Amino acid sequence: MKSIEELKAIRERALQNVSARGDNSDDIRIAVGMATCGIAAGARPVLSAFVEEVSRRGLKNVIVTQTGCIGMCQYEPVVEVFVPGKEKVTYVKMSPEKVPQVVTEHIVNGRPVQEFTVGAYTK
Repeated sequence: MKSIEELKAIRERALQNVSARGDNSDDIRIAVGMATCGIAAGARPVLSAFVEEVSRRGLKNVIVTQTGCIGMCQYEPVVEVFVPGKEKVTYVKMSPEKVPQVVTEHIVNGRPVQEFTVGAYTK
């Protein structure tokens, strides 16, 4: 760090990331399973990818959070998306590479990515 402006820029980026993890019951909530099984399967990079994608797009009505065990260890990393007034959607075997598609299709356009959901893996 070489200047106060650089420090201010770092602070602003950090505040934007924190706001992506806020709390408002009218917001869309993305919950990443972060129990030991999820972490071992790669949930931490998935959580980071969601936070970065939501922040990059400037989505103010989306909360990215973490949760404990969702109960489907064989399908980790597991992500649940809660849209007010709609049924919960559970994504399984998530990866950071899938995150932009989920954000674009489901979060922004309201169409869950069916091939990434638990239903596609349990048929």
